[in-house]
Amino acid sequence: MTFDIALTGLNAASVELEVISNNIANNSTTGFKRSRTEFSDVYASSQQAANNPATGKGVRVTAVRQNFEQGDTVFTTRNLDLTIEGQGLFRLNSEGTISYTRAGNFSLDREGFIVSSNGAKLTGFSTNEDDVIQSLQSPIQIDYSDVQPNPTTEIELGMNLHINDEVLAPFDVNDASTYNFSTSTTIFDSSGTAQIATVYMHKDTPNSWSSFVYVGGNEVSQPGGDQLDFDTSGILQSVNGAPGGTFSTNTFQPNPGVAPMTLQFDVAGTTQFDSPFGVNRVVQDGFTAGQLEDFDIDPDGVIFGRYTNGQAKIMGQVTLTGFANMNGLKQIGDTQWAETFASGDPITGVPNSASLGSLQSGALEGSNVDITKELVAMISSQRSFQANAQVISTGDTLTQTIINIRR
Repeated sequence: MTFDIALTGLNAASVELEVISNNIANNSTTGFKRSRTEFSDVYASSQQAANNPATGKGVRVTAVRQNFEQGDTVFTTRNLDLTIEGQGLFRLNSEGTISYTRAGNFSLDREGFIVSSNGAKLTGFSTNEDDVIQSLQSPIQIDYSDVQPNPTTEIELGMNLHINDEVLAPFDVNDASTYNFSTSTTIFDSSGTAQIATVYMHKDTPNSWSSFVYVGGNEVSQPGGDQLDFDTSGILQSVNGAPGGTFSTNTFQPNPGVAPMTLQFDVAGTTQFDSPFGVNRVVQDGFTAGQLEDFDIDPDGVIFGRYTNGQAKIMGQVTLTGFANMNGLKQIGDTQWAETFASGDPITGVPNSASLGSLQSGALEGSNVDITKELVAMISSQRSFQANAQVISTGDTLTQTIINIRR
């Protein structure tokens, strides 16, 4: 009996040393969660002998339980290094096999998918053709295709025209003395080629101005220009005799081989005050072709791409998954877990929703192993192993004594 009891103690201490060794070995593993060994005593009893004194039968390992406490945050400079602040796990898809992890050291594969260190694809919400996020789980892919050019159709122009400027002779684009002010902006045709659009302002009467638009040196405004009328307080009242603040150019061909263009100007913000001429706002809706320059991931998991032409678009959203019983998950290696019956059903959502935490890009969650505590636990486990070995040695001595008596 003594040998059997002590042997259970040796086995239990051996298991605990293995768990401690694994913890120490993974003290630098990203997203690793330390484990602890749990024990219970062993008794052989029956209803008939319930009140009789009984000696225990030793100890057994009841569980090796993981501690999902968050590890320290290690800051990096990579936008694909992600850490979860709070609860939740990243959801991975490896050829149809779903797993979960806290290790956020992701990278891109040759097709632009965001993958873990073992090649499993990070899943989340994708976007449709209008760059609107769709609540459908799929592997997240970074779109490296160029942004197609968008021809300019609208220009918003806000400026102040000096009320005290003199009325000039009829407008002549080649004679600077025949217009009061001018301003230019870059527009784009259907191929993405930049064009310069220049607006010339000519004062006709004390409260009336004419606007002439030229693109590439060619006039595209209507003959005689577009007329802007102001009231006595300097507020724009009408354009070409109609209430409102818009006018359009004639249709023109900026370059051979591209689509014809028509520009609509919104000048509702134009004023005529006693202050110098100034352009307050020039915004046009066109842009040239662009290549992906970089992308960011915000705390809500939204992937936001930036392009060389100054444009930006949403590429997807990283999701997180929680479980009712995290300790019910099954370890499958590579700092990953799999769903089990004991874990409960996965609850997937966007970061910062329900009980799920937030994301931080440019940071990693380190191992939650405390080396000092593990070393202390290792000493305690070693002493337990030695003590149980001593029990076996003592039992052997007693057995040998009994044998000697019989001789």
